[in-house]
Amino acid sequence: MPTDRPEFDAAQKSAQDKLDRLMAVDGKQTVTSFHKRLGRIMWDDCGMIRNEEGLKRAQKGIADLKEEFWRDVKVPGKQDQLNQELEKAVKVADFFDLGLLMCSDALGRKESCGAHFREESQTPDGEAQRIDSEYSYVAAWEYQGEGAEHKLHKEPLVFENVEIKERSYK
Repeated sequence: MPTDRPEFDAAQKSAQDKLDRLMAVDGKQTVTSFHKRLGRIMWDDCGMIRNEEGLKRAQKGIADLKEEFWRDVKVPGKQDQLNQELEKAVKVADFFDLGLLMCSDALGRKESCGAHFREESQTPDGEAQRIDSEYSYVAAWEYQGEGAEHKLHKEPLVFENVEIKERSYK
């Protein structure tokens, strides 16, 4: 594949800028400490049982933690050598954006579906309640740049051979 395309150059520059930025922070906290704190936020507020208040709390918590990460992460070693901490830092930096996107997607779906239970969307008996009339689609989110809202694309789900029915686990 030719590497003389502007898209390749832009992607390469973006990746290099991210590495340079990570190495320049020179903070005091480990990448692992941020990873664990992000995991706790996701588990507590964007996990299998969720609600609007918790999802909004998660968005704020993730945004605050991301800001702290870029201010105080410590990536030991050098950029031009094998550096597993730098690899992990790149992944954790991406996990902040993924976590924010997951919370946004979950906030936009005010139903219980699959393995995710929205406390606001349940039957009187406490069963998960889907809202197929509003959420029978596949969502794909398009990145719009750092700090910009992602763009939602919806592809309707069409069922030709099965009938959609609400499940009961009782």
